[in-house]
Amino acid sequence: MKKVIALVLVGLAVASCTQTEKGAGIGAVSGAIIGGAVTGDVRGAAVGAAIGGVSGAVIGSVSEQPGQCYYRDRYGRRYIDRCPSGY
Repeated sequence: MKKVIALVLVGLAVASCTQTEKGAGIGAVSGAIIGGAVTGDVRGAAVGAAIGGVSGAVIGSVSEQPGQCYYRDRYGRRYIDRCPSGY
C-alpha cells in the first residue's frame, strides 16, 4: 500500500511540472539507470543522471517554445530557430 501511495504522489508531482522539468526528470532517471547498469557503481549512475538531466532539460525547453524548432548545423552545433512555414 505504501508503494501505491508513493507512486500516486510521484505521478501527481510530475503532472504539475513544465516540459523542461519533466524532460530533466526523465533524463536524469534514465541516465542514472543506464550509467549504473553500464559501470556497475554509484559514480557511473551519478554521471549518467547529470548528463541525462541536462540533456532532458534542453530537449524539454525546446518543446515549450511554440513555433521554434531545434536544428543542428554542419559543424554539429545545436541551435533554435523559427520552424518552416506549414510545419
